[in-house]
Amino acid sequence: MIRKTILSLGFLLCLSVHAKVKNVLLIVSDDLKADALGCYGNEVAQTPNVDQLAKEGTLFQNAYCQGTVCRPSRASFMRGRYHGGKEITWGEHFQKHGYSSTRVGKIFHMRVPGDIIAGTDGDDVPACWSAKYNMPGKEAHTPGNYACLNLNKFTTEAKGRQSTKMPYRMFVTVDYVGNGSDQPDWKAATKSVELLKSFKKDDKPFFLATGLVRPHYPNVAPEQYFARYPFKQMKLPFVPEGDWDDMPKAGISSSNSKKYGIDKFPDNQKRMWAGYLATVTFMDEQVGRILKTLEELGLDKDTVVFFTSDHGYLLGEHHFWQKGNLREEVTRVPLIMKAPGQKPGKSSSIVELVDLFPTACALTGLPIPESVQGKSLLPILENPKATVKNSALSFVGKGTSMRSPDWSYMKYGDGSEELYDMKKDPKQFKNLAKASAFEQELQTQRKLFAKRNKAL
Repeated sequence: MIRKTILSLGFLLCLSVHAKVKNVLLIVSDDLKADALGCYGNEVAQTPNVDQLAKEGTLFQNAYCQGTVCRPSRASFMRGRYHGGKEITWGEHFQKHGYSSTRVGKIFHMRVPGDIIAGTDGDDVPACWSAKYNMPGKEAHTPGNYACLNLNKFTTEAKGRQSTKMPYRMFVTVDYVGNGSDQPDWKAATKSVELLKSFKKDDKPFFLATGLVRPHYPNVAPEQYFARYPFKQMKLPFVPEGDWDDMPKAGISSSNSKKYGIDKFPDNQKRMWAGYLATVTFMDEQVGRILKTLEELGLDKDTVVFFTSDHGYLLGEHHFWQKGNLREEVTRVPLIMKAPGQKPGKSSSIVELVDLFPTACALTGLPIPESVQGKSLLPILENPKATVKNSALSFVGKGTSMRSPDWSYMKYGDGSEELYDMKKDPKQFKNLAKASAFEQELQTQRKLFAKRNKAL
């Protein structure tokens, strides 16, 4: 209690610049890797709206998720805890302090495509919301040019498409003739725009959480988005010969090129990149529609905006695909915050998604629930060079990673380890855990790792 009181007093001292923060807008993309955005250095991706938000707010270059698949990640950041359970959520807390709390689309876990096709709630927490809206769509069943790229199957037929709970659904793309208004993310943006207009009239403080499902598979978008990314121009990630040789067995993803057969089709790996980026651009346009309305209504003057994703994604790096492991491409996520009165900036400080909830509390002047384990990032919003923590933890069933400014350390349940020098080896090609020259550093990381996990 004393710790929380001291922290709250510290937050209040920082609130002068952000005194006008009244409302909270949380936008969550799904399966979005940080380096698929222009503002994170991607020179191919067309993401002007998220890039503009990054120019106007604070871009966190080293933000990390805690859960490395949808369900645990969302349970975590919606409660500000490393492993979310039954603790108080953002929405419950904000409602207790006079806010409306509204969900549009996927915030807690929903099966994509299953719950999207059915229009069902998934793992939603009803108490979190004063109102909620699901955004259905046809997903892989959208009429158009269907491809299952690991099977090298291309068709316009409706029958035989990989969909809910089917083994190859993650390699599906669909491009079609249309404007996108039939897609879940278009619908989510449209509903968010409608709600913002109603919030403006009500003048009651609001927490609006908009969950977009792209670029989560299946990669479905109108053909004009695919046209921006000719697959032959896509460059596949470099993977050195024998890349898995120094990885422990627990660190080798079961979702790999050889297992699924996509190693036989290099062009289809490029098509995977094209489909992913096409849906990233489609998602970006929906973000732009929401932010444009926020500005047109003047709500940007008293609303803090958070943009992030539940985790990153692999598209052939290390010959791995999807998520659910401890690679940097999975654990590192995009995170941008824009608050009224805030100066733009970039921060290289290590932060975690558990920090979002307490940051929203600090900015709006609300108390931080005792159950929250994250830390407010308000000091970094005030000064991008500030630091609030020295490491980030991410979890899979087999193990845990600890990311610090210079090192990535992974420990698995069977005792095996990985250690990477992230300054010299940011792509994690050389595991130093068994290198005698790095024995001292390994011992240091082990001690820090044990200390961090003990504190949870």
